[in-house]
Amino acid sequence: MEHYKMYVNGEWRDSDVKKPVFDKFSREQIATYALTSEADVNEAVLAARESFHTVKLTPSQRADILAKAKALLLEEKEALGTVICSQAGRLIGDSMGEVVRSALVFDLAAEEGKRICGEMVPVDGVAGGENKMCFTLRVPVGVVCAITPFNVPLSLTLHKIAPAIAAGNVVILKPTEQTPGVAVKLVEILLKAGLPKNHIQLVLGSGSVVGEALLKNEDIDFYTFTGSVSVGEHIKKTIGLRRCSMELGSNAPVIVHHDTADIKKAAIGCALKGFMNAGQVCMKPQRILVQESILDEFLSIAAEFTKGLVVGDPRDPKTNIGPLISEAEAERVDSWVKEAVAEGAKVVIGGERVTNVCYTPTILTDVKKGMKVVDDEIFGPVIVVIPYKEFDEAIQLANDSIYGLQAGIFTSNINLAMKAAKEIESGGVIINETSFWRVDNMPYGGLKKSSVGGKEGPKYAIEEMTDLKTVLIEL
Repeated sequence: MEHYKMYVNGEWRDSDVKKPVFDKFSREQIATYALTSEADVNEAVLAARESFHTVKLTPSQRADILAKAKALLLEEKEALGTVICSQAGRLIGDSMGEVVRSALVFDLAAEEGKRICGEMVPVDGVAGGENKMCFTLRVPVGVVCAITPFNVPLSLTLHKIAPAIAAGNVVILKPTEQTPGVAVKLVEILLKAGLPKNHIQLVLGSGSVVGEALLKNEDIDFYTFTGSVSVGEHIKKTIGLRRCSMELGSNAPVIVHHDTADIKKAAIGCALKGFMNAGQVCMKPQRILVQESILDEFLSIAAEFTKGLVVGDPRDPKTNIGPLISEAEAERVDSWVKEAVAEGAKVVIGGERVTNVCYTPTILTDVKKGMKVVDDEIFGPVIVVIPYKEFDEAIQLANDSIYGLQAGIFTSNINLAMKAAKEIESGGVIINETSFWRVDNMPYGGLKKSSVGGKEGPKYAIEEMTDLKTVLIEL
């Protein structure tokens, strides 16, 4: 059985306390990890701080390290994909695809890291600024703490640590308890690629113990986090005036207007993306707003497509929907659906657990404000379909949420598409696609309670992970 060690102060370190790691489908124990203590956390931060001040890498050196890491990552595709599949429960094909896609983040971060620059400021154009020259520099913030999620464990981790390294920072990485193997292999790759030994630290354990020790350590300059609103609020309260960038979830709306060029594409797209990764994706479509004249057709197509989806073992190439991350999450999703039905919702298809950790892809109608499946982020394979009459009503419904990560709209009317782009309160509006669309160089992040701080995407993350310094010269 594999055992994962923490990486602290330049060494792989074990602990007297070992925690189990489970296969997310079989629920069998497949590994253990060494639990990091508060003393280990503090030592890791101290070592990272010292490395930041004493070991300086040029932008080209950082880019070379990231390029080598990309090549090594691709060499480990099979091993990493297998770990993602077993520890995160992702479909095996999606897990392998995640490795290939994640390699691109190294490329993007390396290139953007070579373009970090300031600008000239024309101070001589202002009274009192004569005979002076002013320009800005961008400098790294220092020690970056990356707290990463389970659902897309490699890609979302790289979107935090690759820009941090490219910007000249040092990193403390804390993955979720569910997927420590992905983080261990990633740190091994970075060290093999030539990253200085204390430019990265890996701490393992729960948010309540290890995460709390990180939040309270005053030597950390910047926090980057993906997770729930409640944890995000706790982080913000704990770290005080220190900076952070957090992505905190969504219950994304997708508007399907009657003039869409392809209702079948819209219906299948909403079902496919709504159930992908067992619905455990922040930007997945959850609230599908369908113009009432095409409601029946939309539901018929979506239900027929959903009937053909196979739920089960993520290692089986025939499986379309794998397990939720835990039995507790499967129970929660089931309880939300049952609660909605008790309050008047109708199950079009699905609505039941298949195993302790798998849930059938579910479409609900006749839902209303106040139901958890409408108001909250379900983070499971469930979508709700809500009819509307006029387009303005659809925008109002889309905006009736505490979240605002991404939204989608299907329409052939460019004016309505632009109206939606301007008026929907979300960080991204995807036209003629669902909310679930992203490539790795685009800015990604939301409004309202979906995000705090800046956007992800290497260019935008690097801006957040650097400080702007002004330089003035008296001539």
